[in-house]
Amino acid sequence: MCSFYSDPEMEDSTMAKKPVHGIRLGRVKAAIWENDSQNGPLYNVTFSRLYKDEDDQWKDSTSFGRDDLLVLAKVADIAHTWIFQQQQEDSNGSKGKNKSKPDEDF
Repeated sequence: MCSFYSDPEMEDSTMAKKPVHGIRLGRVKAAIWENDSQNGPLYNVTFSRLYKDEDDQWKDSTSFGRDDLLVLAKVADIAHTWIFQQQQEDSNGSKGKNKSKPDEDF
């Protein structure tokens, strides 16, 4: 299952910036960040993997095992496509069009 999400942890009022988009496929997540520049927006992506600790609490890690790598590649591909589409829309003058849409589940 692939989902686009809004991470409640990222919505903490103490954080200055939030990801503009999120992608989750199984245990692997990507957060897409937008930074303004003189040449328009630039996008960066951070990746994480969810796991349960010995107390059965959900945690995340930026370390990926062998079995996570193909999923990580797929999440990176989806993130790349989303960024490319945003840059196309930004260059066509429709900045922010997809940013206001609700998250989607697949």
